[in-house]
Amino acid sequence: MKGSTVGIIGMGWVGSSIAISLLQNGVTKNLLLNDVREGIAEGEAMDLNHGSSFLPAFNARSASIREMHNCDVVVVTAGRGGKPGESRLELLKENIEITRKISEELLGFRGVLVVVSNPVDVLTYYYQKFTGLPVGKVIGTGTFLDSVRLREMIGEEMGIEPKSIQADVLGEHGDSSVMFWSKASIGGISLRNWEDWNPEREGVFRDKVRKAAQEIIRRKGATNHAIGLVTASLVKYILRDDRRVVTLSVVIEEAYGLKDVALSLPCLVGGNGVERVLEPRLDEQEHEQLMHSAEVLRRAIQSVEA
Repeated sequence: MKGSTVGIIGMGWVGSSIAISLLQNGVTKNLLLNDVREGIAEGEAMDLNHGSSFLPAFNARSASIREMHNCDVVVVTAGRGGKPGESRLELLKENIEITRKISEELLGFRGVLVVVSNPVDVLTYYYQKFTGLPVGKVIGTGTFLDSVRLREMIGEEMGIEPKSIQADVLGEHGDSSVMFWSKASIGGISLRNWEDWNPEREGVFRDKVRKAAQEIIRRKGATNHAIGLVTASLVKYILRDDRRVVTLSVVIEEAYGLKDVALSLPCLVGGNGVERVLEPRLDEQEHEQLMHSAEVLRRAIQSVEA
């Protein structure tokens, strides 16, 4: 990560949380900030630099998108945030035009593009299409956060540290997400075989994960801290070439026979972005749910083209 440069496009709640999470974890020494409101990016850079005595060495400054072409990673959070009661897909009409404009300014960028803006799966698809970057170099945060939320909820229920729990969410980062219960485990023991596990709670956890963002938005107006930490971790995995397996949204070319859609599956991510999309065995119900999730997203993608 030494000497790496990261750009962030969009310095609202989420962008600022990503910035401080990157710096607190020493992920990058050079941080370029951009916002359509130029003063916001300048102010954030000033504020961060004033706290540099308490963090690993870094320099933050405002920059144009074109100045980010030599960045190792560019993170995009730009777009209108969700309103209470609004689904991520309902954000699509406004945010797709922002995607188109940013992609035009990113032409020539050859690093890894991390998409955080919602609806993240559809926008990941279009950022890849509009920029022409290789599929593995355009990565949506997708269900990475959903998976973390699911583990936290299970851990609280079971009285077990969430880091000891293996449980993933696949498909859409949204209402058609798929809880991968058949392979959920603790210490190599299937969660469904764990003492005191109640299968009837699976539906409760599913709904809580799907509604988590709305519950936070209803209370404070936006979600930002957890996604900031998740995104900073993803950028770290890329810059350190960690080759971690996490659930991320990428344009699918053949997994499970799918194509022309972006959604989350377990991905091997390293210095070049997503190196491989994994296809773990799903039970029959999970497979049907994943196909449904893909169709929901495909219809959303086609609605833009119509």
